[in-house]
Order: sequence, then C-alpha cells, then structure tokens
Amino acid sequence: MKIFQFLLLFLLTVSTACFAVETVNKTDTLKKTVTFSYIIGPGDILDISVWKDESMSKLVTVLPDGRISFPLIGDVIAEGKTVTALKIELNKKIGKYIPSPNLSLAVQQINSMLIYIIGRVNHPGRFILNSNINVLQALAMAGGLNPFAKENKIVIFRKKNGKNITFNFRYKDVIRGENFEQNIIMKRGDIIVIP
Repeated sequence: MKIFQFLLLFLLTVSTACFAVETVNKTDTLKKTVTFSYIIGPGDILDISVWKDESMSKLVTVLPDGRISFPLIGDVIAEGKTVTALKIELNKKIGKYIPSPNLSLAVQQINSMLIYIIGRVNHPGRFILNSNINVLQALAMAGGLNPFAKENKIVIFRKKNGKNITFNFRYKDVIRGENFEQNIIMKRGDIIVIP
C-alpha cells in the first residue's frame, strides 16, 4: 500500500511540474510574439501578394516619404506601421475591389534599420542592423576604436518622439565590467560619435 501511495504522489508531482513548465513556456512564447513587432521604415522592401492573382503580387520599396504604391489602391503610408497593421489596412482597401482577398505581406529586405558611427573608429559609416546589438557590438562593426579615440567621451544621439536624447558611453568602464547599463541596445537612426 505504501508503494502505491508513493507512486501516486510521485506521478502527481511530476505531472504538476510538467504542466507548470508547459504553461511558462507558452506564456514566454506569447510575450515574445506580442512584444516584438517590426516597424516598417523607408527603404524596406515588402513582398505583397494576393493569392491566385499574379497581377496583384509585387515587391514594393518603402519610399523616403514612407509611402508605397500598390495596384488598385494607389499610395499608402507604410512607415511607422507594423507588418500586421499594414496587412490589415491593405486587405480592407483591396477588399473594395476583390471580394475576400487572401493577402500576404512579408518584409523581403530590411534596409531602414540603420545606425551611423562617426569619428575615431577604423571604419566609420552607416551600418544596417539585422539583429539587436548593443554599443560595444556596434563599435566592433566599425572596426573598433582607433588609437586616438577619447574612449570615455563617446556619445550616442537618438531621436525619440521628435526630441533628441543623448547617452554617454564610457568605453573603458564598460570593458572593465563597470557601468554596464551604458551598453544600450541600438535603435533605428542612432548616431554614435567618437571624439
């Protein structure tokens, strides 16, 4: 009888633990899905197609003014919208001409996620962000600091809600493991200046 009670208790414990892990994993996945939505920007290339209608399938480039042009509906502002939001908008507009359209939209090429690194680095210029990178990784993309760089006077400029924000970055401190909160994730349009 004691062996039976032990086995029953063991099975209940294991099944509860498995359920808890499964619930946590589903919640984490849902959070990741909800929190990350790519925002379309100028220069991005979008693949838009309507199922079973080749004339309504094309690659479009988001123009510098943030617009795209698509058959039947003309110009639409794409900049600043998520892929899902733009897809819903296009689907509604095309729905006026094609009953129940099955529209798909994908970002074919990301060209708007640019940062700029200027000053005393080995390869200054503009760089495309294909993933989330921090300041140290951005400096590595630019070939690292040159010997004349003022390592603790680096400044990051960011435009947010129409306002300019600056962040100081003390390279020597960060590579020593101090003030690591300065090693921020880069955002579209950030400018790193190395005096």
